[in-house]
Amino acid sequence: MKAVLIDDELNNLNNLKALLEAYCPQVEICAMAQTAEQGKTAIYTYQPDLLFLDIQMPDQDGFALLRSLTRYDFEVIFVTAYDQYAIQAMRFSAVDYLLKPVNITELQAAVARAYKQRQLKVQNQQVIHLMQWLEAQSKKEDLQVALSTAQETRFVKTNEIIRCESSNNYTTFFLNDKTKLLVSKPIYEYDELLNNYGFLRCHQSHLVNQSFIRSWQKEYGDFLLLTDGTQIPISRGKREVVKKALRL
Repeated sequence: MKAVLIDDELNNLNNLKALLEAYCPQVEICAMAQTAEQGKTAIYTYQPDLLFLDIQMPDQDGFALLRSLTRYDFEVIFVTAYDQYAIQAMRFSAVDYLLKPVNITELQAAVARAYKQRQLKVQNQQVIHLMQWLEAQSKKEDLQVALSTAQETRFVKTNEIIRCESSNNYTTFFLNDKTKLLVSKPIYEYDELLNNYGFLRCHQSHLVNQSFIRSWQKEYGDFLLLTDGTQIPISRGKREVVKKALRL
C-alpha cells in the first residue's frame, strides 16, 4: 500500500516512518509532509492507498484538510494526542486512530484493517460519515445562547461554554475565556436547551460540554476531568448516561 504521512512535527514523522518500515512491510511510504498544504499536494501527486494524518496542526487541522478534498478513495489512520472531541468524532464514524506515542501492536492492527478495506477499492464511507458528522457539529456550534446577568445580556456560542453549575435556582456559566456568568434560571432549563449540542448532565448540579472533557477519573470516585483542570463529579445515577454519551 502506498502511504502518505502528515504531521507538523518532524520527530513524529520520523518515528512513525521507522515503525512502519520495521513492522509493516506492506506499507510503502511515498511522501511525508509537515503542513496540510504539503499533505494535500502529496495526496494528489501520489494518490495513496493509505493516509496517516495528525489532527492538530498549526496551519490547518487534519479534519479541515479532509474536508478540502473531493474524493476519499484511500484509507485514513489518524495519529493524534488525546483529544476528546476528535476521538468522539472518530469513534462515531468508525474511523481508525492511534494515540501518540504509537503502540506497535495497535499500528499493525490498524494497517491490517486498512489493507483489508483497500482491497474493496471503493470510496471510504467512514471518512465520508466523519465529514458529515463534523459538518453537523459545526452547525450546532453556531448556536448562540442569550445569558442575562444582573449587568447585561450576553450572547455566547455553545462552543465557548465549558460547563454550567447549579446553585438553587441560579446557574453559573464557565466560559473558555475564564469568564463566569451568573444567570437567574435553573440548570434544568439549560439542560433541555443544550443536550442536543454536545452537553452532558453528569450530576444534578453540573452540565458539561463534552468537547472540554479530558478524561474520566475513577481512582477516588467518579469524576470528569475537564481541559481547564476542573474535576466534575459523576453521580451514581448518571454513570450509565455518561458512559453512553462518551461511547465507553
